[in-house]
Amino acid sequence: MRRRKSDFGDQALGPIARAGGDAPKPSVSFEFSPPKTLEAEETLWEAIRRLEPLNPSFVSVTYGAGGSTRDRTHRTVIRMLKETTLRPAAHLTCVEASRGEVDEVIQDYWDAGIRHIVALRGDPPGQIGGTYTPRPDGYCNATELTAGIRAIGPFEVSVGLYPHVHPESPSIEHDIDVLKAKIDAGATRAITQFFFDLDGFLRFMDRVRKAGVTIPICPGIMPVTNFKGLKKMAGPIGIRLPAWLENLFDGLDKDPDTRRLLACSVATETCARLAEEGFSDFHFYTLNRADLTYAICRVLGVREPEPRKEAAA
Repeated sequence: MRRRKSDFGDQALGPIARAGGDAPKPSVSFEFSPPKTLEAEETLWEAIRRLEPLNPSFVSVTYGAGGSTRDRTHRTVIRMLKETTLRPAAHLTCVEASRGEVDEVIQDYWDAGIRHIVALRGDPPGQIGGTYTPRPDGYCNATELTAGIRAIGPFEVSVGLYPHVHPESPSIEHDIDVLKAKIDAGATRAITQFFFDLDGFLRFMDRVRKAGVTIPICPGIMPVTNFKGLKKMAGPIGIRLPAWLENLFDGLDKDPDTRRLLACSVATETCARLAEEGFSDFHFYTLNRADLTYAICRVLGVREPEPRKEAAA
């Protein structure tokens, strides 16, 4: 694979100019979170309707720490299935539930027509990045959960993947072994956590592919509009933020318009360079907002279909 320096500030935007040209259009997917309030629900559905015409390969709905959003996740996924053309995937975790309880949720999804689940271990209640202790009567990890899902039905199962060493892992080799175990249990796709160290991600992917992993792997893309919020999010889960990214947003706390422009540029540049390296599937963490994701997809050439013209009489 070719290697390009990932310091955004030192790079020309050549790949962006080529992204919307004659190159094959990438496949995109979007992550949403279940709303907590009526106002948040309106915002979510505005985002869903805005992004729906882009025909994503799937959209996922998150599951809160400790299973705290189980009912809201279920309602959102079912509404997507009934009221949109989208192909929804429900996040599901192992925490704070017995195997029987989790199996009941899986069966309910199958009966409702959901055919895609994102299987994750999950975080303890209120402790994102905290120490995880499995319940004696529950699934211990995402590998066991994946096997449990596939035992109930032939779901498509996506699993999580860190683009560097997981905070609780002793090594990259261990992470790759865990990924292979998930695949053996029935995982059909991996979605990475968001990242900004492009060179590090590419080196990691070289090792993953050399280990014999062949399932699709979707890079997770996080458009950044609030760097302080990003640091708060990234810290507990061990995501490293490069100095060049912090420098870009330095001094822009009261300038949201410039922050949005930079966010779009950084994310689009990342996708364009990944496309040059052979990646064709991108998973966007939307934070329930559509504007940046829509703009990035448009630059990449992902657009809603042209309306059909009526045939001449």
